[in-house]
Amino acid sequence: MPYGIPERAGDGPMAFLEPHLQMVKEEKSLYGLGPLSGPWQAAELVRPLFYGSDREMVVVLSLDTRNRPAAAETVAVGGLDSVAVDVRNLFKHALLNNAKGIMVFHNHPSGDAEPSGEDRALTSRVRQAGEILGISLVDHIILGDSCCYSLREESRLEDTGGEGVGECRL
Repeated sequence: MPYGIPERAGDGPMAFLEPHLQMVKEEKSLYGLGPLSGPWQAAELVRPLFYGSDREMVVVLSLDTRNRPAAAETVAVGGLDSVAVDVRNLFKHALLNNAKGIMVFHNHPSGDAEPSGEDRALTSRVRQAGEILGISLVDHIILGDSCCYSLREESRLEDTGGEGVGECRL
């Protein structure tokens, strides 16, 4: 068998041409970044992916075991005021990147980052699916024109009765 080509079950000398998948370890983090320090830094990292978008989009950022960005991917594009998100597709990206956690981002073309009921429901579905898969939902951040809204920050301070605590200015 030629060097570097694994032996494969099959007939004849061309058996090594069978398709196969192989994990390739590349750079340890996206753009050589260290761990993210908070939702504002994360929002600034992905904001360029949303520039010029007139429709809602969903981007997932896969994180390694040290919360360093490993990869980013647009997983859904919707309409003016909604987007259908296939949670399986969202986690496919995370699984393929061997992620320990994910951050979900989406934009509101209206410019208002305030979360809707559908946004909160998506957060709940993603969190539940992540618990089953062992991939934690680190945050769900909604991007507006010049602001963002972190659902994690909101829920962390919700018990203290804080209003609007999830908002951040960029």
